[in-house]
Amino acid sequence: MEVGCWINSALRLVPSREHLVQRPDMICARIWGMRISACKTRMNLYETKRKDKAAIKKLNHTLAQNGFAIVPGVLEPADLARLISLLGQADDQTSIRRRGGVYAIRNLLDVVPQLRHLATSPDIQALVQPALGPQAFPVRGILFDKTPEANWKVPWHQDLSIAVKERREVAGFGPWSTKAGVLHVQPPVSVLESMLAVRIHLDDCRESNGPVRVIPGSHLKGRLNTEQIHRISAGPAVSGTVAAGGVLLMRPLLLHASSASQSPRHRRVIHLEFASGALPGGLTWFTENY
Repeated sequence: MEVGCWINSALRLVPSREHLVQRPDMICARIWGMRISACKTRMNLYETKRKDKAAIKKLNHTLAQNGFAIVPGVLEPADLARLISLLGQADDQTSIRRRGGVYAIRNLLDVVPQLRHLATSPDIQALVQPALGPQAFPVRGILFDKTPEANWKVPWHQDLSIAVKERREVAGFGPWSTKAGVLHVQPPVSVLESMLAVRIHLDDCRESNGPVRVIPGSHLKGRLNTEQIHRISAGPAVSGTVAAGGVLLMRPLLLHASSASQSPRHRRVIHLEFASGALPGGLTWFTENY
């Protein structure tokens, strides 16, 4: 804030020109007070930025070392309510899975296009860009919800497939599959290493809700075969319990699983995947460039 702004702000506090003439000491005191306030504001902003940089550095270190990180309180309750309302309006029979209610939506960013704003919002990009760079963009969105009517457990695995628009034979890409009418393919490890999953929790996820369990550091071991998964998954695991509004960041190659939910409550999670570059050989991400 410039000195002129301090003075203008101080003058607005004075009731009349006559008062200005009669009490110059008051004006000086007010101007000086505004200067102190402005200096404190600058110092607070500097301190906030310094702390933010330190937090981002710590987050990136945790993500690089463990393959996952939990960030609480990213979204406010009002944000969560709006998201839940949008999801309730979704209507796409190809992508939506129902069993006593919606429990999964594939191709989420196309079924509910308003969620593209969430994927590119400052709150989410602040978590993604330090890990992938400013060029990062969303490439897939999925909704998961575990309820008594739709409940399941997931064995230990890595997320090895990506969604693409059309099939092209490119070295290192395969095998191919189709899910909810969309082509999927397993890319080289180098592509998966440059991706990040952002799991946004719309509800509290406790031990009773069947949270994701992860093996810290397993993402550093590359693509694992069945024997390796069996051996590594016997090691210590961490439960990804996250409060509503929090985010779980995960690398795709991180070994993870989940148990069936033991709770009647929702466990709604918006799973967004981000990449940092184009695919080779004419392949294109199914969802990109938002």
